Amino acid sequence: MADQEHNEAAVRTFLSCATEVARLMDLGDAADVPEARRARHLAHALRKPLLERAHLPEEFFAPLTAAAVYDPDPSFCRWFVEPAVYAFGRRRIMTALLDYLRTGTDAEQAGAERAWYCAHVPLRADRSPAYAPDGSRDPALDEFRDVRDEWRETRRQSTK
Repeated sequence: MADQEHNEAAVRTFLSCATEVARLMDLGDAADVPEARRARHLAHALRKPLLERAHLPEEFFAPLTAAAVYDPDPSFCRWFVEPAVYAFGRRRIMTALLDYLRTGTDAEQAGAERAWYCAHVPLRADRSPAYAPDGSRDPALDEFRDVRDEWRETRRQSTK
């Protein structure tokens, strides 16, 4: 596949992921925005409302993770990773990214690596209502050392 065709396919995939998250948030599909800019427009529209939610239903997990992986811009995939980490926990998000690293296509593996970096975002009680009123959070949600070790081992094996 030529580079341009590959990039267009990646944009369409990211668009479908962003559109699904927007649908779940009842934000519409931004059909009036040119397709080349629609995914980024949706991502921008989703960023704040996603962070403002104390809880996200389970149905958000896969689309948010996929949007983070398929986002072609490493500067912006955080817009999907951060609310997912707050809502579902760093451990669960990193485990899903590890699965992409192990079983994904080359593009998915590259996206998982970009999202992995963003999954280390510092968590702050003043940033998200995902914390209890006293500012506490179940530490098990964010314990990831064993997942990090598996990530490193998987990367080490893939570079042999």
